Amino acid sequence: MIFDLQGLAFLVTGGARGIGAATAELAARNGANVMIADILDDAGEQTVARIADTGGSAAYHHCDLTDPGQIGALMEATANRFGGLDVLNNNAGITDALAAGPDGDLSIEGLSVEVWDRVMAVNLRAPFLCVQAALPFLKRSAAASVINAASIASWVARPFTLAYGPSKGGVAQLTKTLALALAPYRIRVNAYGPGVVETEQASALFALADDPEAKRRAVLDNYLVTDLGRPVDVANVVCFLASPQSAFVNGVVWPVDGGFTAWKATLAEL
Repeated sequence: MIFDLQGLAFLVTGGARGIGAATAELAARNGANVMIADILDDAGEQTVARIADTGGSAAYHHCDLTDPGQIGALMEATANRFGGLDVLNNNAGITDALAAGPDGDLSIEGLSVEVWDRVMAVNLRAPFLCVQAALPFLKRSAAASVINAASIASWVARPFTLAYGPSKGGVAQLTKTLALALAPYRIRVNAYGPGVVETEQASALFALADDPEAKRRAVLDNYLVTDLGRPVDVANVVCFLASPQSAFVNGVVWPVDGGFTAWKATLAEL
């Protein structure tokens, strides 16, 4: 074990696949009891099965994070299953492109209010509602922590992210505001800001381009490392932030981006 998560009740929203699944699996390997929440039921159950195959403890709960009632039920289910709630990982997120679908208009003239509202509901409103619903349980924990999913889009503008960028900028500020609000309860609140990581969602975004491989190479040109990140690269940071090893880390938004936000130049300059 790298991180001391032994016995912690660890909830991962959007945990069926990608970064969320990698986090759930790593947390379980380090001793946590993991609740995976998602709307992708088959993928969620498969992640639970992989965890069980390695001797870990995990369960799956269907939850649409745009529904406050389902969020409340998720917190109750987690506490009932594992005897409480210690770590809330608000990992679930959606991009403009995925919210709009393959034929959606992502331009300033054409982005629909429905897409804007859905991105905001999943990326920004849901983490706030999850914290509200989880708070009675987190207050009872001796190792309470909230860990939010920010993004490189929390700091820099990216193409076709008219809703996603503001939502992730909001997550960064929400993290700091929550750290202040929850400090009297000894609940730490931090966030991680991934760059583009090799996930199903990234593959779907590349697939929307006329030349997916050229799109991938163009994105990679922004990094100071030789390849896109892996889900486990982000999961390592999440599990560190959940562990006692990070006890003096609070109110931080941590880039996990291969150097994406560390520089700005053209390839010709290099």
